[in-house]
Amino acid sequence: MKYMIGKKLGMTQLFDEDGTVVPVTVIEMEPQIVVQKKTVETDGYNAIQVASGAVKEKKVNKPMKGHFDKAGVDYRKHLREFRTDDVDKYNVGDEIKVDIFAAGDKVDVTGTSKGKG
Repeated sequence: MKYMIGKKLGMTQLFDEDGTVVPVTVIEMEPQIVVQKKTVETDGYNAIQVASGAVKEKKVNKPMKGHFDKAGVDYRKHLREFRTDDVDKYNVGDEIKVDIFAAGDKVDVTGTSKGKG
């Protein structure tokens, strides 16, 4: 499984080889850093915790500063956890980039709306 945190920038359209219009969603993907590895022995399940979105130090609260300092990584805005069975493939401080995807890969996207009502 491949996991990334992204930000939707908008919608557009592309043309394929035979001229058919295909609607596409444009997603901005910043490099992400592995902050923590969780294993069955320590936490009861296997997962990796990744962070993305650079942020100034003054925007991060003390508990999060401690969490990032313990991992030895820069401060980030978003912190998410993804369950995976191959935790050994990742190390704390590893950078995950968009090049893990190949052209034509299918992806599942989960979004969060702003809730303006």
